Amino acid sequence: MVSSCRASASPAWACPDVDEALAARLGRDHGVHPYAKWRGAFWRLLSLVELGAGCDEPGVSEAAEQTLAWLASPPRLNEIHRRVIDGRVRRCASQDGRGLWACCRLGLEDERMDRLADSLVETQWPDGGWNCDRHRECTHSSFNETWGPIQGLAAYGARDAADRGADFLLRHRLVFSERTGKPAHPVFLELAYPPYWHYDALVGLTTLQRSVGLDDDRASDALDIVEAKRRPDGTWRCERRWWKRPGSKGAGVEAVDWGPAAHELLTARARDTLHAAGRA
Repeated sequence: MVSSCRASASPAWACPDVDEALAARLGRDHGVHPYAKWRGAFWRLLSLVELGAGCDEPGVSEAAEQTLAWLASPPRLNEIHRRVIDGRVRRCASQDGRGLWACCRLGLEDERMDRLADSLVETQWPDGGWNCDRHRECTHSSFNETWGPIQGLAAYGARDAADRGADFLLRHRLVFSERTGKPAHPVFLELAYPPYWHYDALVGLTTLQRSVGLDDDRASDALDIVEAKRRPDGTWRCERRWWKRPGSKGAGVEAVDWGPAAHELLTARARDTLHAAGRA
């Protein structure tokens, strides 16, 4: 089991109006693989921590244990480090990075977290990010695979690696191609909650807020994008949904129905990010 856990402060943007029953349902174990989308312990842990839950909340410690047991298992990490193509390890680093972030936020002290952090630092690409693409011609990091490790390593205290990852995002002004100057992908301009592993402008800004801060001028365009999406009543609405309601068929079925809470939590995050950037 996890060796130690101390309560952490709730995220500044956590929404106090969210029904407590939402967190209670997220704490329920569904008996599936930790990474099963989206009912596995890994995903439920991320959502619980984002909501501000601590280890004393139902199901949180159990989800953290399942997550660490899977992520930091020697067979899994050994296999990852064997995926070397042209000197670059191809891995789904978002898994390790986001799991490390959640455990750090909970205040866990566990040597398995050291393993995850060391593994991420050792496999960081020359441009500062990470990528799971196994095509030999791929030499550029992935936005989707890079934001999680930045948050995790920053929370862990691996500042140099986190800073290099953040610089990768900043060189792209968070959502733009360095080559064309246009949005790297249209979906990066669409905000969603929860984002899971998906990247968008607000996810990038949150990543900077949790690592190097939002003072860099290269974050301005992404801040403009988020600010422009504010509705007349001061709220934001999810423009994309990556989840299906409980009981639905197919992939991506959630443990909870986020319903209106998704918009409320997105609004709280956007407001906090703009406030942190000095845009009241």
